[in-house]
This record gives sequence, C-alpha cells and structure tokens, in this order.
Amino acid sequence: MSQPGGAPRPGGRPGSAADGRRRPWALLLVVAFVVMPIVEIYVLIQVGQVIGVGWTVLLLVLDSILGGWLIRREGARAWRAMRATLEAGRMPARELADGGLVVLGGTLMLSPGFVTDVFGILLILPITRPLFRGVLTTLVSRRLVGGVAGGGPAGPGGFPGGVPGGFPGARRPDARRPGPGPQGPVVRGEVVDDE
Repeated sequence: MSQPGGAPRPGGRPGSAADGRRRPWALLLVVAFVVMPIVEIYVLIQVGQVIGVGWTVLLLVLDSILGGWLIRREGARAWRAMRATLEAGRMPARELADGGLVVLGGTLMLSPGFVTDVFGILLILPITRPLFRGVLTTLVSRRLVGGVAGGGPAGPGGFPGGVPGGFPGARRPDARRPGPGPQGPVVRGEVVDDE
C-alpha cells in the first residue's frame, strides 16, 4: 500500500494520522500495564532481600499513609486555589492542572510498589509539581491546537460534527432557520379539521 503522497507505508498497511496519534498512547499503556509491574516486582524483591519481608511490608504501609496525608493536604490546597481563582473571575488553568496532577499522583501512591510511589510523591509535592505541570500544559495545548488546526477526527474547526456546540447533527451557524423565507412571511394559526 502507499500513502497519499505515493510513498510506501512501512509494513504495507494502510493508515491515517489518527494511527500516528494512537501509537504514543498504546506505548504508554504497554509501559503502564506490562513494564511497570515487572519493575515494581523486581524492586520489591530487591528491597525485601536487603531489609527483610516484614520491613518491606511495613515500609509500603507507611508509604501509603504518607501518600494519603499528602493527597488530602495538597488536594485541599489545590481546591482552595481553584475556588479563589474562579471567584476572582479568572480561568483556573494552573489550578486545574495542579488538581489533575494531585489526583494522578494519588492514584500512583495507592498502587503497591516503590517506583510508582516515588512518581506519585513527585507529582503531589508542591516543589516538584511545577515541572510536571509544564509537561501537562504542553501536552494538552498541543492536543487542543492540533485538533483545531487540522480539522482532525473532530471535524472542521476542531468541533465534533464540525459544529461549535459539538454534537453531530447540531445546527450549523450558516444553516437556514425557520421563519420568513423567499416564499413570504410565516402565518401562525391553528388547523381546524371540519368533518
């Protein structure tokens, strides 16, 4: 098979731009559900051999308690900051990113293992969170700008169905509305059926 430009596609399979966008997500899922559990098991075995099984389990429990406390504290702080920004009449983009990172970090802290706990703590702590906030903002802005600029699967202008309002079948801004048309004005009234 060949691409629209005439160049053959590797593997000979037809594809689209959407396939290229799905590949990073597929790779991320493989890392999350295949590679990370193997790494976590390896690290748990190594830590257990060094400090013992009992101490390893105790360390995991203490780590979860610390994570729960951090999630409550930073989640409440992110919520207060978001409310204050909304009350000031500004868009809470930074605060939403912080809230999302705290939720993601909390999810990682709840999963058993030391590697995910380290990543979770880095996402939750206010000292390291700005680094990840920048990455998250870049990813989201690329996704939004790519959808609007390319028309993409969302339709012309980046809107689902090609319509601001977002629903397939929604009225287009240039669509003809009911009312007076070339045939004349609309007369309102009742239809009476005489029998």
